[in-house]
Amino acid sequence: MALADGHLPVLPLGADKRPLGNCRACADLACGGRPNMKTPGPCVCPWPCHGWAAATTNPSVLASRQWGLAWRRARAIGYHPGGAGVTVVDLDNVDAIAWARTTLPPTTTVATTRGEHWIYSGTVRSVNKVREGVDIKSLMSYARWLGPGTGTMADVPAAVHALVEEKPAARPATRAVAVPAPAGGGRCPHRSPVYLERGIAMAEQRITGAESGVHNTVYRTFLAVLSAHGRCGCLTEIHIGRLFAAAQAKGESARHCTTAWTNASTALGM
Repeated sequence: MALADGHLPVLPLGADKRPLGNCRACADLACGGRPNMKTPGPCVCPWPCHGWAAATTNPSVLASRQWGLAWRRARAIGYHPGGAGVTVVDLDNVDAIAWARTTLPPTTTVATTRGEHWIYSGTVRSVNKVREGVDIKSLMSYARWLGPGTGTMADVPAAVHALVEEKPAARPATRAVAVPAPAGGGRCPHRSPVYLERGIAMAEQRITGAESGVHNTVYRTFLAVLSAHGRCGCLTEIHIGRLFAAAQAKGESARHCTTAWTNASTALGM
């Protein structure tokens, strides 16, 4: 609660340093999988309850019954660096630390079990293995809270930006979606370019404007789009790609987008 009060979005981590499912439905992988992790399977939670997307500063959420089980099982506290406006350069060994000391400007430093976290003000795209023993954790990522550290925090240096830019960003995944033809083979009532374009644009804006609960917003937006246009043949791969791109720009992975789309289709009996 003290960290959240200090504007640090937090989440519970298990003994393996991985995020815990913050609701009973997702405890011990009962939901079939955890978003933002490598475990396969869908998750149909009505709220973000896994990984960096669940990190929050809202005291009501942190103290809620849904999160209670996870906090009781937690062995560490995680946080979303990007949500706190910082970037963590995770140095996993002595060689990585030596590289940082000769390449990066001094900043707030936190000791870890294997190395150090160098924390800078500002956000960048998160990328693992930018070089041997070095991960960049900021947007769409989480880090373990190990204390406030020592030293004065500096801005993200050009060297970190360069490392991130060297790695290509993930492209929105294309997804082939089969939708039923209009009932009775009639003319689709939504085939108006203006009507359809306005609907897709509004959906993009809804996702882009989400201040919190992005995972849930994406699912509900996909559900609304499919409810309006999924059964009449209006949607094309271009439209779906736009929705996926908007979701990924807010931090959803390609896998999350596919899962949310599939879950929305299933919910509508499609």
